[in-house]
Amino acid sequence: VQLQASGGGLVQAGGSLRLSCTASGSIFSPNTMGWYRQAPGKRRELVADITNRGTTNYADSVKGRFTISGDNAKNTVYLQMNSLKPEDTNVYTCNYLDPKRSVWGQGTLVTVSS
Repeated sequence: VQLQASGGGLVQAGGSLRLSCTASGSIFSPNTMGWYRQAPGKRRELVADITNRGTTNYADSVKGRFTISGDNAKNTVYLQMNSLKPEDTNVYTCNYLDPKRSVWGQGTLVTVSS
């Protein structure tokens, strides 16, 4: 499995961005795809993830602001990030997880200016 992420960038506080992550290769079911971030000196944290059956999970810090969705036909997940805050600035990394493996994509930088 390979992951291709896109959608990061620079936005002002209160703005929005959408991240995308597409998986290619041998995709198994069940699987979960999600986004993680890791601030310097801190542990990597889950931002949001979604199973291929549509079950979602969010970090408390993003609930009500971020929405994760998936398109199984395209093996793609989207993270719609609204009401962005400076503390959301980070490198966001996509992950694919199935019963046999965990695969990480390249990170995409999100910068929120105050």
